[in-house]
Amino acid sequence: MTPWSQELEDDLGALLKDWLKNQGRTQADLRRSLRASSTRMPALLEILQRDYSLGGMPRLAARLCAIEAEWADGESSGPFGEAANTTSDSADPFGQLDLLLQEIRDDRAS
Repeated sequence: MTPWSQELEDDLGALLKDWLKNQGRTQADLRRSLRASSTRMPALLEILQRDYSLGGMPRLAARLCAIEAEWADGESSGPFGEAANTTSDSADPFGQLDLLLQEIRDDRAS
């Protein structure tokens, strides 16, 4: 397993920002799903780094896929109990993360 590095952290931070924007979500939504102490990116990345330490990129991708599934199911709610915004435009709400997870599995198999 490749060790956690600043380059990996920077890439993951950029991926998360793009993913949240694509999902119509905020760092606060991700904080709630991760049960992080803060909405700031370093706090979010700290939680994800722990997942990475326990199972590498497959565990990290699986965690993000689970969060995306939670959002798609509407289980996450806003600060006043209302359902958070979900994007229903896309036919496959798991598209990017599923592709990432499949690529990781393919890499491990070869």
